Amino acid sequence: MNGWLADAMGEEFRFLHEQRMRLALGQARRAAEEGEVPVGAVIYDAAGQLVGKAWNQTRTLKDPTAHAEVLAITQAASAAGDWRLEGHILYVTKEPCPMCAGAIVLARIPLVVWGVSDPLRGGAVSRFKILQTPELNHRAEVLPGVLEGECAAVLKGFFRQRRIENKGARDELRETSDE
Repeated sequence: MNGWLADAMGEEFRFLHEQRMRLALGQARRAAEEGEVPVGAVIYDAAGQLVGKAWNQTRTLKDPTAHAEVLAITQAASAAGDWRLEGHILYVTKEPCPMCAGAIVLARIPLVVWGVSDPLRGGAVSRFKILQTPELNHRAEVLPGVLEGECAAVLKGFFRQRRIENKGARDELRETSDE
């Protein structure tokens, strides 16, 4: 691990990581407002400039690859004028899925910071460990658990609301079929 990356993972950078994760949480809340799974992502370059921000838009764009991380990576690559995002840091509210973890590896992002881990489908390290696979040409360091409670609350609130709405629709359907 090189110098700046070791420094970025230190406790003295916790406030900075939390500040940037709050921006990702804003993106996640925007996803929820649009009826999308509330995951948000932001990317900062080596100079500390915000170069990518996105929320899940799979339903909106009718694109199964329109995850927050992939959309933010596309923006950051455009801003950098290069597909290699060495020196960049990705912040995302939920551990990346296998597809997004693959995109992170291909983009050469050296550090991924996330809020809540996904032990069932996490592609970064929890389930599939894509970001740490030695056989791949790049590995990313990870810093999980930043604002974990807030990130989890956004996801739980969204799915709680979704269950309530689905139950209401089922109850309405039953009432209609009983008539």
